Amino acid sequence: MRRALLPTLILLALAPLAQAQTSAPAAATPAADAGKPLAIVNGREIPALYGELVQREMAQGQPGSPQLDARVRESLINLELLSRAALDKGLDRDPKLAAMLDIRRKDQLAKAYLEDYIKTHPVTDAEIQAAYDKAKTEAVEPEYRARHILVKTEAEAKKIIADLGKKAKFEDLAKKKSQDPGSAKNGGALDWSDRRAFVPEFSDALAGLKKGETTKTPVKTQFGYHVIRLDDTRKPQMPPLDTVRGEIVKQLQQLRIRDAITATRADAKIE
Repeated sequence: MRRALLPTLILLALAPLAQAQTSAPAAATPAADAGKPLAIVNGREIPALYGELVQREMAQGQPGSPQLDARVRESLINLELLSRAALDKGLDRDPKLAAMLDIRRKDQLAKAYLEDYIKTHPVTDAEIQAAYDKAKTEAVEPEYRARHILVKTEAEAKKIIADLGKKAKFEDLAKKKSQDPGSAKNGGALDWSDRRAFVPEFSDALAGLKKGETTKTPVKTQFGYHVIRLDDTRKPQMPPLDTVRGEIVKQLQQLRIRDAITATRADAKIE
């Protein structure tokens, strides 16, 4: 879990000011002098660590540069001056602001605790394998390979169904009549998909067909009227463990978080 710095928004907002105020890179950058203060403002040091953390947020994955170092330094100077001005004015005594600051502090501490919990209770290879084996035994939605012809009116759809009854080829009618540009050129063919890929009316009609069967009445959806044929079904194949390992780890880590919360609540007196 990656914790976002709380002052990021104000720092980014101040960055243009930093660019305007700084014509050349600062003498000391966050990366160059990690052991020295980033700056000293009215006798108060801004630790280099602050610069490192803020630079990571402001960089957004881009490589570092003297210009970025300067923006970080000037933004933190502005933040120090403005926050000190707020304290001098007593704004920190405002109940809503105090509550907000306390909530954000607790939020960061909670995230730090959960990160530490996951680190000290790592997911094991045995757990990953067990979760993978369990998933393989669970029932899964079948996948369908179907064709459809989409038209605007019920009358058109009924005419297509009648033509199919007279031995017209589904693929030919789809190419000539279907209003679905994605599948019409392929004879109405749709990719292998489970029911979640379709709107409910289409999905229900598809699930009610046998292999090779075509709907006997038009199926109305938000897109128009469909004539559907089910070509085949299959049971989805479980991907190799190596390709889903990362996702399994994330799921197990979410269970760790649940365990951590449960444990802290177990001994708590909540009224």
